[in-house]
Amino acid sequence: MSHTTAADAFARLVEIVAHLRSPEGCPWDRAQTLQTLRPFVLEETYEVLESLDRDDRIALREELGDFIFEGVLLAQVCAESGDFTVADSLDAINAKLVRRHPHVFGPQEGSDHLDGKPKPETPDEVVGRWEAMKATEKGASGKVRTTLGGVPRTLPALLRAHEIGTRASAVGFDWERAGDVVAKIEEEVAELRQALDAGASGRLHAEEEMGDLLFAMANLSRKLGIEPEAALRQANDKFTRRFGEMESALRQAGRALHDCALQDMEDAWVNVKLNERARLAPADTTPESR
Repeated sequence: MSHTTAADAFARLVEIVAHLRSPEGCPWDRAQTLQTLRPFVLEETYEVLESLDRDDRIALREELGDFIFEGVLLAQVCAESGDFTVADSLDAINAKLVRRHPHVFGPQEGSDHLDGKPKPETPDEVVGRWEAMKATEKGASGKVRTTLGGVPRTLPALLRAHEIGTRASAVGFDWERAGDVVAKIEEEVAELRQALDAGASGRLHAEEEMGDLLFAMANLSRKLGIEPEAALRQANDKFTRRFGEMESALRQAGRALHDCALQDMEDAWVNVKLNERARLAPADTTPESR
């Protein structure tokens, strides 16, 4: 681990980014705008998520650096236009974290966030208090804030559904148990079947019911404490890995996928799953198994 302090390292990064954007700096960095940086911010976000999914701490160290660089670069663009500096952003988040954690740092001057209320003891209670504080702050600033109005429309749809459910739950609008969400999923599946049975005339209705089904599944994931984007990424990776092994096995048998019947692929798929389970099964070290 580095002996450099976080403050020194961050200050050095700010200096480097400012130099890159200067007339003596890099033509690519000087050409960037807030809009051109959008895809890079998204790319770095997903690379951080991938390192988290793999629990790869070495990769995470590098990807976090790239992610922070994008934030500093965005702030530098805004500093050059006289809007705000990266220090302004840091001051804002520091003040917000202290202000919205009165149960940790104590009530701040001019704040009545605790105001005799019991100290939150669970993560759900903290989320509920956080949402209430956000609404109070927006109201005091003259801005009308709705419970779901702050959920970004640009979030991936599955993640947005999870966040919508989380914020609705924070104000008490939620299913009581995960089993209740399962019942809702079964209801949505039945409605989707009805739309499919209607054929072409039910196509638009089927799209709506499919959306309702996915939304209910995202909420079941939330009730189970599972982040749906991460779960789906893992499922995508598992399917991709198994499909590649199936294709490889068929190729070794002298068969291309487009020449195989569905049953042939199904058989090869089952073999891939069985082989995978055998590899992952704990070794039996009893004398009888030797």
